[in-house]
Amino acid sequence: MKLEQPDQAQPEVQTAVSSPGAHPYGRLLLALLLVTAVILALARFATGPLADRFHTFTTIFLGIFIEAAPFLLAGSVVSGLIEVFVDRDILARLVPRRAAAAALTGALLGFAFPVCECGVVPVTRRLYHKGLPLSVGVAFLLAAPVVNPIVILSTYAAFGWGPVLIGRVVFSVLIAFIAGLLFTLATPEEALRPTSQEHDHAHHEEEEACDLALAEKKGKAYGRFWQALAVGGDDFMDMVRYLIVGSLLAAGMQTLVPQSTLLALGSGPALSVVIMMALAFVLSICSTVDAFLALSFANSFTTGSIMAFLVFGPMVDIKSSLMFLGVFRKRTVLYLILLPMALSLLMGVVMNMLAAW
Repeated sequence: MKLEQPDQAQPEVQTAVSSPGAHPYGRLLLALLLVTAVILALARFATGPLADRFHTFTTIFLGIFIEAAPFLLAGSVVSGLIEVFVDRDILARLVPRRAAAAALTGALLGFAFPVCECGVVPVTRRLYHKGLPLSVGVAFLLAAPVVNPIVILSTYAAFGWGPVLIGRVVFSVLIAFIAGLLFTLATPEEALRPTSQEHDHAHHEEEEACDLALAEKKGKAYGRFWQALAVGGDDFMDMVRYLIVGSLLAAGMQTLVPQSTLLALGSGPALSVVIMMALAFVLSICSTVDAFLALSFANSFTTGSIMAFLVFGPMVDIKSSLMFLGVFRKRTVLYLILLPMALSLLMGVVMNMLAAW
């Protein structure tokens, strides 16, 4: 009987990893994909006065989703590699113990994990699973979409070396640092969803069993790499449902509220900042390309509003706000939206006032 147990358990482990239906959110994800397919099919054959608006909705939705999905997939793969190859003790030794130094480390961690606002969420959740302090994860979550080499290069390509590039990086680090410091007052139990840690622990045990089975057949190194891909696929399945819903909401907002209406309201030193922040939240553009869109507004909007667009947009938009729900409690998500919003608004208004003065 002892010799038969590994043979009986092995198919179950492989099925849990390879079959999408084994994932606890598989049915919900399949339902969302089915709804999306129905919407796209209706848009393809729609006629009448609402056809143009319906086509606009589907075009915007596909643009947002197709742009964001590869980065979410990349972030999920990185999260799998972190789970398998990053040791918890090493991570604990690298993170400073002082609150200010820890928050600053989190704000600069994007250089080590260059992911956008879609990919940073699964990476942050996996780092929390590895024991990363709450404040460090919050600072990393908010700063990484800007403070990484890819976004810095794209901003340089759009605006060149100057105050916009420097200001975007500095203010992103500053706002993330302040938010991280504030979250030192909270505990992980108060801020994080308990299901995320329990779910990760349960799947971690299954994936360890899968790793052992694969290592026996094809070698230990190959088994660990396959385990990392399995964990990354699990994270992708979990987070893509938020991406689909967020993309649908963002497309709906852009279809119902024309950009011309928002742009017509942005003229004053404070109102222009509010409008550009609202535009960044609604458009939900990936941080790797948003600098080129901001450049098109540079001649008609104030410098402070452009800076608020470039700083606040990567931190918080419709799709990323929903993805936060996969990691944090609802109250924490509200704080993660309001803190960057208030600090970005203050930054933009002060910049406009100083420029006018």
